[in-house]
Amino acid sequence: ITLQEYDYARESPSKLAASCLLLALTMKNLGGWTPTLEYYSGYSAQELRPLVKRLNFLLTYQPRDKLNTVRTKYSHRVFFEVAKLAPMDMLKLEEALTHR
Repeated sequence: ITLQEYDYARESPSKLAASCLLLALTMKNLGGWTPTLEYYSGYSAQELRPLVKRLNFLLTYQPRDKLNTVRTKYSHRVFFEVAKLAPMDMLKLEEALTHR
């Protein structure tokens, strides 16, 4: 969904990808940002926090009438139904990112 949002065009693709991964790991409670992820991505969890929070905000307040084809595709079990996941509560996300 960031492809349709001009505010994300200034972010480097690698930082955007790393932030999306950290948000996904946090949403699914699959652990935090490991030293291995930090090494290979080049980003610390602290560096990614602001962008992760912006991404969650985007998920929370995205218009439902846009990108229906994408939402339908990623609602299928082949893609683990990720489009059906609810965004995280911002306070819980902040807490999860702080404690990792």
